[in-house]
Amino acid sequence: MTALLPTAFEAVTVEYAAVAPMLIVVGAALVGVLIEAFAPRHLRHTIQVGLTLVALVAALVVLVLLSVDNQAVTAGGSIAIDGPALFLQGSLLVFGILGVLTMSERFGGRSADAFTPMGAATPGSPAEVAADRAGYATSEAFPLTMFAVFGMLMFVSANDLITMFVALEVLSLPLYVLTGLARRRRLLSQEASLKYFLLGAFSSAFFLFGAALLYGYAGSSDLAAIAAAITTSNSAYEGLLLPGVVLVLIGLLFKVGAVPFHSWTPDAYQGAPSPVTGFMAAATKLAAFGAILRFAYVGVEASRLEWRLGVAAVAVLTMVVGAVLSVTQTDIKRLLAYSSVAHAGFILVGVLAFDVTGISGVMFYLVAYGLSTIAAFAIVALVRSGGSEATHLSQWAGLGRNHPVVAGIFALLLLAFAGIPLTSGFTAKFAAFAPAVAHGGLAGVVMVVVGVLASAVTAFVYFRIIVLMYFTEPSGDEVVALTPSIASTVAITVGALGTVILGVVPGPILDLTGRVSQFLQ
Repeated sequence: MTALLPTAFEAVTVEYAAVAPMLIVVGAALVGVLIEAFAPRHLRHTIQVGLTLVALVAALVVLVLLSVDNQAVTAGGSIAIDGPALFLQGSLLVFGILGVLTMSERFGGRSADAFTPMGAATPGSPAEVAADRAGYATSEAFPLTMFAVFGMLMFVSANDLITMFVALEVLSLPLYVLTGLARRRRLLSQEASLKYFLLGAFSSAFFLFGAALLYGYAGSSDLAAIAAAITTSNSAYEGLLLPGVVLVLIGLLFKVGAVPFHSWTPDAYQGAPSPVTGFMAAATKLAAFGAILRFAYVGVEASRLEWRLGVAAVAVLTMVVGAVLSVTQTDIKRLLAYSSVAHAGFILVGVLAFDVTGISGVMFYLVAYGLSTIAAFAIVALVRSGGSEATHLSQWAGLGRNHPVVAGIFALLLLAFAGIPLTSGFTAKFAAFAPAVAHGGLAGVVMVVVGVLASAVTAFVYFRIIVLMYFTEPSGDEVVALTPSIASTVAITVGALGTVILGVVPGPILDLTGRVSQFLQ
């Protein structure tokens, strides 16, 4: 045994150029923890925002300039830096930058006239107190966000079930804490955080149990080894394969909010601070679908005939439940939460095409949806009534008359969610549905038909909000849209421009996703 140890350790090599973005992100997260411990309180927010943004931009630059040319399966086969991983990691870093920009906002219950730009408030001033009360100036949010981003970067590149589980926990635990950071509605936020944590623990248990069964089936947790065992049918434990695949998929489908594993979604989206909700909705969905793609296409694709119809049923349920329940919502954040559930079903349709065009369509959809979602929740954070977020739909009545720019951008984003032509939502739905029709057989056609009908239902919901903003008389307390800082303005502008550009000229991104849709094994 002792003679074998050196050989085993020497066989594990790390391609540092390939994993450099992940190292930069986790390094910045660790430095952020030290800043929380030693930096003066009144400087922490500014230092943390600067450090986080610099680290994320540096990681993105390194990914584009270095990692792209050093694709490899590294770290003993546990990490695969290939085309899909690089595209999804780059998208995650962009979402991280936009999310941090919205989280850096430092307004509380102030009106637009009393707005003070980020960093202008002095320690102990009313503006600083208001910011603390709002929960957005909580500086520990930034290292937590970096740890979550690190877990997501590892999640989409994990080539081994154990590494995938570790990444799942690394990305999830900070999100549980971030969900509970809202100060103005503290009890609601903490309740949402607890629900998210408890249900997340169940999903992790499902994933780990499934990984154990697949290890028993293949004698390895490596996705390539599992695929080889399925292809050659040389396992003596055939009965472990299907339960293992199903349990792992349950753990992954929980993270995307698919029905019936979606019950955490409306509570977490409503209770978390709106900027955190936007980041969580965009980045977590992208990371989880990246892991689903790798698990389904690299690890267990050869056995898909045994479980594909079950996941197709989940996709249909997800689209139907998300669309129907979104009609009944009166809270804007819960409405967007059920909209997110419906979108998870739309993306699953593309996953189940089991063709390279399906991978391309899913990745395009994730980018388009993420950009729109971060901008939408950033706008939700700006709309205030009585010193707190105006989340009830009735409070948005007449917003278009008093704040036409804010209402106009939000209407554009809602049109994208509905899939109206010349927005990114229409192109994304076409990119996800077309491969299912071409390669998914009868099940694919059925899913697309249900998806189109569900899209029509959700379109009613979004148009109802637009009518409310522009054609309904306001009632009750005065609703104001606060003037955002430069940081939030940049995030909203990027999201809105991305929504338009990906709808009008989607060709470059579609071509890119088509070129990078091959997994390394």
